Amino acid sequence: MYQKHGYSGLLIVLEGTDGVGKSTQVNLLKSYIENRCFGCMLSEWKTSRLISNVINEAKDKNLLNTTTFSLLYAADYADRLENNIIPALKAGFIVILDRYIYTAFVRDSVRGHDINWVKKLYDYAPEPDLVFYLDVSVDVLLKRIIGSTGLDYYESGRDIGLAGDIYNSFEIYQKRCIDEYKKLQKEYNFININGELSKEKIHEIIKTKVQEVLNLGIVK
Repeated sequence: MYQKHGYSGLLIVLEGTDGVGKSTQVNLLKSYIENRCFGCMLSEWKTSRLISNVINEAKDKNLLNTTTFSLLYAADYADRLENNIIPALKAGFIVILDRYIYTAFVRDSVRGHDINWVKKLYDYAPEPDLVFYLDVSVDVLLKRIIGSTGLDYYESGRDIGLAGDIYNSFEIYQKRCIDEYKKLQKEYNFININGELSKEKIHEIIKTKVQEVLNLGIVK
């Protein structure tokens, strides 16, 4: 069997920092797959019905230290994996993940945890069949974020005291995250895509790679 995780479905991951366009691409990919008559499920980071509200409340009250931050996100992932992801893979669905365990590796290590400690938290995670990494410079990220959602306290690294100014903190934090992603890229075989290309071009690249796998007839 071609799948790396041993289930009959296909596991596809889109990774990258906030503002790179993951949400746009996962929705385009989901539509493409469904139009080809495959069963498809999308699972996004921090969407467990059991844990996500707990994380949001803790963030709002600024209650998260680096360890509770790591463990709560790990619990969110575990709940989604058991109740959503694995059942879909067993049923032969194509599962698209907007962020995966690599997000935890990056964020937790930037916050000071040993990367090996973080990896042990997720050592039961199924290996994806494809991992796409959208690569965007910090300058472009800053412009995109300011023009859309605005700078987030945690996505700017303010919780770990990187800088007094939120713009400087965002720049330092995101640069460190990008550096960590680059370390993971070779280790986990990421397909690197220039996230500054048009959304149509990025979709074509992703679609071509997914099509190559589908043409192998691995999804039943």
